[in-house]
Amino acid sequence: MPVPAVMAGQQSPRAAAPTLTVPSRFRGPAGSANGGYVCGRIAEYLDGPVTVTLRRPPPLDTPMTVESDGGDGLRLRHGSTLVAEAAQAHNSPTLRVPDTASMAEARAAEGRAAYFQDPLYPDCFVCGTGRQPGDGLRVFAGPVPGRGLWAAPWTPDASLANGSRRLRPEIVWAVLDCPSGIAAAEAVDLSENTAILLGRMTVLLAEVPAVGERYRVIAWPIAHDDRKLTAGSALLGPGDGVLAVAETVWLTVPRPAAGVAAKGTR
Repeated sequence: MPVPAVMAGQQSPRAAAPTLTVPSRFRGPAGSANGGYVCGRIAEYLDGPVTVTLRRPPPLDTPMTVESDGGDGLRLRHGSTLVAEAAQAHNSPTLRVPDTASMAEARAAEGRAAYFQDPLYPDCFVCGTGRQPGDGLRVFAGPVPGRGLWAAPWTPDASLANGSRRLRPEIVWAVLDCPSGIAAAEAVDLSENTAILLGRMTVLLAEVPAVGERYRVIAWPIAHDDRKLTAGSALLGPGDGVLAVAETVWLTVPRPAAGVAAKGTR
């Protein structure tokens, strides 16, 4: 059962000791949760832009404990195992993007990333090609020719709403996850034996989108330092309005064998 967020002025993270359970709908690889979704669920317990660092693949359908880290941040644990840490962001992304893509460009780019020729995680809640409309987000970001930008259209389903026409905030975190990973990986042309894991995610959410509206998700690479890839992503509304921006850090790992649940924390 979802745990209600701790709102400002109601209850501090230090006083809270709830559990957080991720339903199997929000899976990434087989057996673990989508990393962006989990980051968004944890972020609800803190105010303002939040940075979440993933330490282990979050399990599905299993209660995890949300606890104080002894300061102003939080830890998420599965038994004695540290799954994630969260704190208010010290270096938050701004609501500025390096480039935009029109809806026509986003539609033309959709599904054209090399990743979708042989997707490693076809059941991922965000980018899974095996998920049906109304179940997964089906955000298939592809490169916009000559632009250093990846883009896809997205229309949120009513099942993602928070009781009104607005989405739950963790869905915005999720939709900003996978496109940034695809952009990060394809910009450096990783070998076919290499995969990536979401390690850290920071999101600035200015406006929660509404169900049934047409949006664009864009992503772009930022830096490549040995095993670490940094990327950005954003959710755009009508007129290129920026609703949310993320900065993500990904780590390269050996590509898992077929059938192995090793998408890391996505």
